[in-house]
Amino acid sequence: MTASPASDASTPTALEGRDEALLAELQRAVGDAKSAMARRIVGQHEAIDHLLIAVFARGHALFVGVPGLAKTLLIQTLAQVLDLNFNRIQFTPDLMPSDVTGTDVLEQDAETGRRTFRFVPGPVFTNLLLADEINRTPPKTQAALLQAMQELQVTASGHTHRLAPPFHVFATQNPIEQEGTYPLPEAQLDRFMFMLDVRYPKSDEEVEIVRATTGEPGPAPERVLSPEQILQMQDLVRRVPVAESVVRHAVKLVRATRPETAAEELPAAAASRMKEFVAFGAGPRASQYLVLGAKSRAALAGRPAASIDDVRALAVPVLAHRVVTNFHAEAAGIRSADLVQTALESIRPA
Repeated sequence: MTASPASDASTPTALEGRDEALLAELQRAVGDAKSAMARRIVGQHEAIDHLLIAVFARGHALFVGVPGLAKTLLIQTLAQVLDLNFNRIQFTPDLMPSDVTGTDVLEQDAETGRRTFRFVPGPVFTNLLLADEINRTPPKTQAALLQAMQELQVTASGHTHRLAPPFHVFATQNPIEQEGTYPLPEAQLDRFMFMLDVRYPKSDEEVEIVRATTGEPGPAPERVLSPEQILQMQDLVRRVPVAESVVRHAVKLVRATRPETAAEELPAAAASRMKEFVAFGAGPRASQYLVLGAKSRAALAGRPAASIDDVRALAVPVLAHRVVTNFHAEAAGIRSADLVQTALESIRPA
C-alpha cells in the first residue's frame, strides 16, 4: 500500500498566503481546460492529464501511436485552450535543421548597396511547437530541437537567439516498425519529460468520435488561461513543497533501472532481471522530472505538497523511454515499461 500525502510524516509545510489562492486558481483553470478540451476530444483522459502536468512543470512530451488517434488534434486543442502561440512542423525525410530553427538571409540595402545578413526565425520560435511524426526525419534534423528544448535558445551562424517562455515541444511518433521511420537518439528521448502511449479508443468512444466528426463542426474551444498566467503557475509548481522521503523514493526508482546500481535498490531476483535485460538505465534527468512531475500533479489536483503516490503514478511515462533494453529483452518480448513496473512492484514506500 502506497503512502498518501496525509500519512507522510515528513511532508513539508503547505503553501501559504498568495500561493494558496494561486493554487486554487490553478485547480479551477485545469478543470475548465479539461471541460473545454472534452468538447472536441473524445476520451484520452490520461493523455490530457499528462499534457497539463507537463505544461505546468515546463516539460515536453512525446506521443506514440498509430496514425488517426487524434494526437495532433489533442495538442492543437490544448494550445487554443491555453491561448498559446502554436506552430506545427510536419517532419519529413527531406526536412533540414534550418527549416526548424531558422536561417540567415542575405539582404541588400537599396540606397547604399550594403549587404547584411538577417536572421529569419523558424517555426521553433513559438510557445507550443508540434513536431508531427518526428521520427520520419533523420537524426540530423531531429537534433535541431535539442538546444531549444533544454536551453530555450537557438544558435545560428554563431549568434544565440532566445525563445520566449512558455515554450514546449509536443511531438508525435509513429510506431518504429512502420516503414520510413528513424529511431530517436537517446539524447533526444531524454529531453522529453513523458512518453505517452496513445491507444485505440473504446467502442463507445469510437462511436462518439465518428458521430462528432461527421456532422457540423463545433465551436472553437474557449480560452481559460493566458501565457502570463501560465508562467505564474509554472513558478508556483516549483514552489510546491516535497518531502525528503519523496525525493529519495524518486531517486531509488531511477537507480533501480540501472544495471550498475540495481542490486543496491532491488531484491536479488528483480536486480538480476534488470542486469539481464537492460543495456542503459535512466539518468539523473529522470529523477528531476519525477519530482517536478509529482509537484505539478499535486498542484493540478489542488494539493499543497507532492507525495510518493504522485511519483509512482508518473514512473512509467517518465522512465520507460529512458530505459534502453538489450537484445535479450527483445528476444523475450520484454518492454522497457515492463521493467519499470518491476521496479515499482519491488520498491515500496517505507
